[in-house]
Amino acid sequence: MRFLFVGDSMTIGRAGDFTWRYRMWRHLESVRPGAYEIVGPRAALYEPGADAPVSDTYADPAFPAPARRHLAGWGEGWLHMAPLIGPAVTASGADVLLVSLGLIDLGFYTNSDQTTGNVRAFLAAARAANPGVRAVLLPVIPNVRAEEEPAFAAECARFNELLAKTVADLDSAASPLLLGSVPESYDLRADTYDGTHPGPTGEHKLAAAFADAMHQAWGLGGPYRG
Repeated sequence: MRFLFVGDSMTIGRAGDFTWRYRMWRHLESVRPGAYEIVGPRAALYEPGADAPVSDTYADPAFPAPARRHLAGWGEGWLHMAPLIGPAVTASGADVLLVSLGLIDLGFYTNSDQTTGNVRAFLAAARAANPGVRAVLLPVIPNVRAEEEPAFAAECARFNELLAKTVADLDSAASPLLLGSVPESYDLRADTYDGTHPGPTGEHKLAAAFADAMHQAWGLGGPYRG
């Protein structure tokens, strides 16, 4: 089974991070050794000050190169990934998409309705590339900006409602969709390093959100144990 991580800055990570992708790799190694592959067209981390993600300085140098693959970008959202997902799925043969997107869209590019349109375009392109593709979609986790701007908080909440409806509308036996759950214990002060991007505890909680959703709904893998 081939897993493709799709996301924004919370997923790609910056130089020196472990990333939640690393935590998921460790989880997959424990529950599906030899029965999975991590795929994707990219592998680097974001390097502050650089024009593009170019860093390979992961917090654990033993993180193997094949497991570092992803389709994530600093400052990229549903808007950017919708045109890229079809070719990525075709090239990689991805079976399961683990997607964490939306905050950057709502913060800088599109409103909740427009963002939902890009979700639908993304899923249509992924299914055109692989009609049997599965996907787990994580709702937006509002960051500290939402605490300061009620209008932005409202857009995040509305998008999450629209995302849940979209998953319910488009879910099918041939191409199952799951809506992940934002961890109830997620704390912007304790689980991020800047009010947005996950630190080590936040990385574990994001990986657990995906792992537990797949285990509970599809019987895939096992519960996340960190």
